[in-house]
Amino acid sequence: MSAVFTDANFDNEVLNSGKLSIVDFWATWCPPCIAIGPSIDALATDFEGQVNVGKLNADENPQVSLKYGVTNLPCVLFIYNGEVVDKVVGVASKAAYQQRVRKLLEVYA
Repeated sequence: MSAVFTDANFDNEVLNSGKLSIVDFWATWCPPCIAIGPSIDALATDFEGQVNVGKLNADENPQVSLKYGVTNLPCVLFIYNGEVVDKVVGVASKAAYQQRVRKLLEVYA
């Protein structure tokens, strides 16, 4: 299961994690966001211990959304040491996310 990231815990949970982090920016009113939820949750299981996976409700946590320029949902950011190293805006398949994570782990593991 994915973690829950917020404005309050983002620095500690993501920026200071020392791992590649996958942050799913979503909202309750966004059907595509709900659709990719199970794929994001699966990444947390598939790559347990290797990556940090969580969801951030963009409506409830505007500071992080603004900081990273998130204007369209769903938006999945791949962050390492505070830097966005990859990004997916819109819907992607579970396999597409898995492939991205594998490639990123070759560089950021």
